[in-house]
Amino acid sequence: MKKRQNYVWLQISLVFIFFMFVGCAKAPKQFDPTVQGSQMIVEPETVRVGVAKIMGTNIVFQGKGFQPKDSVFVKLMGVKKGEQTIDIPIADGNVDDQGNFKATVEKLVKVTEFLRANVTLNDQMEQIVVISNPPIPAGTYKVKAESMESKATAEATFTIKNPSMTDKLKDFIGGMLGKIKKEKKK
Repeated sequence: MKKRQNYVWLQISLVFIFFMFVGCAKAPKQFDPTVQGSQMIVEPETVRVGVAKIMGTNIVFQGKGFQPKDSVFVKLMGVKKGEQTIDIPIADGNVDDQGNFKATVEKLVKVTEFLRANVTLNDQMEQIVVISNPPIPAGTYKVKAESMESKATAEATFTIKNPSMTDKLKDFIGGMLGKIKKEKKK
């Protein structure tokens, strides 16, 4: 009887923990209906710069209120690179007939700009990430969407965090599997 009670409590605990993690998901970001003009949102609002984590994260910028059939470029503003502070183009997209756009950050941009790494091929001709520099500094950045033909712009905030312990463990395993290579800077 005692074993059965322990088993029931274990099941209840596992269900509780499951719902605790599932219930922590944020609702999708929505445009502010009170704002007139162009707007932009980013999903997710926060990313971590662990190699496996950022490569598996789909970073999407969505905007509305732009000139139809235009092109939009998204820049990460105020990034420290050495002694300089620069703006980095990270995504681009086309505006549809309703004035909306969707721009996704490509894997190469994640590698070269967020991780400040390179991509090469291993002996099996598979792409691997080569880390030789520290990633982009953690912090809250402004992202700005700029229209190519019109003067429409929109801004949002985007937070970059350092890798968590879980991210570091995934990267360690990726290194053991030959998917991530760390090199010392020359």
